[in-house]
Amino acid sequence: MEDRDILKYVDHTLLGQASTWAEIRQICDDGMEYKTASVCIPPSYVKQAKEYVGDKLAICTVIGFPNGYNTTAVKEFETKEALKEGADEIDMVINIGWLKDKKYDLILNEIKTLKAACGKKILKVIIETCLLTEEEKVKMCEIVTESGADFIKTSTGFSKAGATFEDIALFAKNVGPNVKMKAAGGISSLDDAKKFLSLGATRLGTSRIVKLIKGQQGSGY
Repeated sequence: MEDRDILKYVDHTLLGQASTWAEIRQICDDGMEYKTASVCIPPSYVKQAKEYVGDKLAICTVIGFPNGYNTTAVKEFETKEALKEGADEIDMVINIGWLKDKKYDLILNEIKTLKAACGKKILKVIIETCLLTEEEKVKMCEIVTESGADFIKTSTGFSKAGATFEDIALFAKNVGPNVKMKAAGGISSLDDAKKFLSLGATRLGTSRIVKLIKGQQGSGY
């Protein structure tokens, strides 16, 4: 795989709390120029970004981010609002406390509720692997498979660690054929990106890959 081939799998990401419109506009410009899969941005910029890019680039945003402990009703409202303002893809964070408490039905219902709101638009489910046991990761593979969501995603990039090769390999063994995989957070090199793709990931959440392709220092998410 050539380095530039990686870009079509990248959700070019900027989710920092202090992100400005000028910075969001720049990653939109990069996304259009380098033909990334999407840009992943804060919900408050979705409308402005969609008006800026039109149909040239998919807009992804985050729901219940980064902690996941909003109520289901709040997450559903966030999702519907984001879609109304032009989001093409939704990345939601599960309620990790519910998982620890084994409230699997609540998690499944929440994901199904958001998928119903999304309809044919893509829903990715962030499970924050760095906070989970292997048993919990496997359980979430089962729940996401049953839910009808499109992707299982490793991380927010805002917790203790991001994606690992081991987690994507574990996902690959335990998700159903209807579920794709997104590695996100801490993807620091082109070689790492290629390795995640070789393990079966079809999306990479990162701010670094476009910078590396541009010959800049690959710092950030």
